[in-house]
Amino acid sequence: MYAIIKTSGKQYKVEPGQDFEIDRIQGEAGTAVDFSDVLLISNEADTTFGTPTIAGAVVKAEIKEQFRGPKLIVFKMKRRKRSRCKNGHRQDMTRLTVKEIIGA
Repeated sequence: MYAIIKTSGKQYKVEPGQDFEIDRIQGEAGTAVDFSDVLLISNEADTTFGTPTIAGAVVKAEIKEQFRGPKLIVFKMKRRKRSRCKNGHRQDMTRLTVKEIIGA
């Protein structure tokens, strides 16, 4: 069984027991989080599509940790102008564990 959820403008395919990473959300480690924007739920027998979301469907997850992602280098250069700009960026992230998927 798996579901496709939408959070912070992105879509994620999740399964029970799976760990996944999203942009930072509020909460401490061990806090339960519910995602109600479920776009699709599928098991071996059938698939349920939302229009745009499935009413009453919820994905329950637990926050494992808050962390920072890997450093990304942003380098901009204009040729023949001797113009260069180098910056780095690290995104704040949250690691979650999916506990269960509840269909409508």
